[in-house]
Amino acid sequence: MSPIICPVCNEVCSLLDAVDFNKSCGVHGVQVTLAGIPIYYAHCARCGFCFAPEFSAWSPEDFMTRIYNDEYIIFDPEYIEHRPRESAACLLSMFPKLPESIRHLDYGSGNALLGKILRESNWNSTDYDPLVNRGLRIDSLGRFDLITAFEVFEHVPDIRKLISDLRLLLAPGGIILFSTLLSDGKIHANQRLTWWYAAPRNGHISLFSRNSLSILAQECHWNFGSFSDAFHIFFSSIPPPPYADHLIRTNR
Repeated sequence: MSPIICPVCNEVCSLLDAVDFNKSCGVHGVQVTLAGIPIYYAHCARCGFCFAPEFSAWSPEDFMTRIYNDEYIIFDPEYIEHRPRESAACLLSMFPKLPESIRHLDYGSGNALLGKILRESNWNSTDYDPLVNRGLRIDSLGRFDLITAFEVFEHVPDIRKLISDLRLLLAPGGIILFSTLLSDGKIHANQRLTWWYAAPRNGHISLFSRNSLSILAQECHWNFGSFSDAFHIFFSSIPPPPYADHLIRTNR
């Protein structure tokens, strides 16, 4: 068997545990039947990244057929409307007077509702989702001053492709706002993987520690900060751009 290499820090990893394919984050009132298909997660002792190696071999069609299918809404009922509206309200509150010259990209946009709401508020906003827009060349999008990636990082099977995309898309001096729940204190070597966020049926196949995100930022010469255990920022410019100065000052 070939060694499992951590895609964040290139350390050799060990298998940590297996969970059933139908393990989800849990929705009140929804009874889930076990699929009887084990999904193995590996854990990197060096950086703390935890991931399911099997999914790196899946095609986009595999994900659309087996995870993001018509039944996905059962396991994540908020993704269609509640979460995009909540995220839009958050951004409009954070940037109440965003200049129209600022180009915004919602990476991993899903049904593109977030961008639609922002455009209605006169944002210069573009949508892109690697699964939805499979025929679109990413280098045709140009570069963006502000990139958001809400509930995206944990769904990505190829972390290097994600970071490569973000580096290509981010304009000099731009910022990336993203959400993913940190695994610190939730995942431990030689212990069962019981954390609710490790959920293949929700597509949660990449679980980040604070250290693993910091390593990715350092490789890109970005700064990394967190507003909470779930909401984070990458930025490269010091001093920061005027439209984001109030955000970045709190994360230095």
